[in-house]
Amino acid sequence: MSQSPHMSLANAIVAGVNNDNNVKNVNERLRAPIGKVVCVGRNYAEHARELGNEIPKSPILFMKPASSVVSAHNDIIRPNPALYGDTHYEAELCIQLAADLSAATIEQAKQAIGGVTLGLDLTLRDLQSKLKEKGHPWERAKCFDGACVLADWLDPQVFGDFSHVEYQLYINDELKQNGDSALMLFSVYELLAEISHAFSLQAGDVIMTGTPSGVGILQAGDALTFKLSDHEWQVQVR
Repeated sequence: MSQSPHMSLANAIVAGVNNDNNVKNVNERLRAPIGKVVCVGRNYAEHARELGNEIPKSPILFMKPASSVVSAHNDIIRPNPALYGDTHYEAELCIQLAADLSAATIEQAKQAIGGVTLGLDLTLRDLQSKLKEKGHPWERAKCFDGACVLADWLDPQVFGDFSHVEYQLYINDELKQNGDSALMLFSVYELLAEISHAFSLQAGDVIMTGTPSGVGILQAGDALTFKLSDHEWQVQVR
């Protein structure tokens, strides 16, 4: 059976890494296909406030299927606004696991990280609001094809202990989101350990660690640039 395009993304797509050893390290660690994408809601206090939500006392978790994953090297195709309403962007620091985790310690979580990148959690906000009003799950607003945009996987060693990882999202050259892992309510390692106590994580799984404030609507023709450390990706919206 042929491998579907979204599943192949789990194999490290390494770009802009000049050190051949870094490329080798990431490729060696990331061998499993994406099984699931675990997303963390409201992990930045300011983002919770901008949407009028309470600041959580423990991580809010939801998932996207592997079929929602697309590469940042392709145009973003929004679901038809006339049918589904606005598509919102949410830029996030993303982790891919190189090892299984179950009821893990912080130290085990540290050792399991195989790759790091930036991603976009795309949300049909109008639909999500209607679903929330009815007390229904969010899958229809969060899990559509293309709802998880991932850039290239980078060597996690570049980012140290993840205590101060900065990243930005620009739209049409205007800064929209400015993220810093130091402002997370729950750190990267805490998230991995906490999630693994709620349900097992497997090699290849992706964790989207939450979005900072500044989320908004994507428009056709928008040019997006997201930056992580000294790496940069550009993508167009259709």
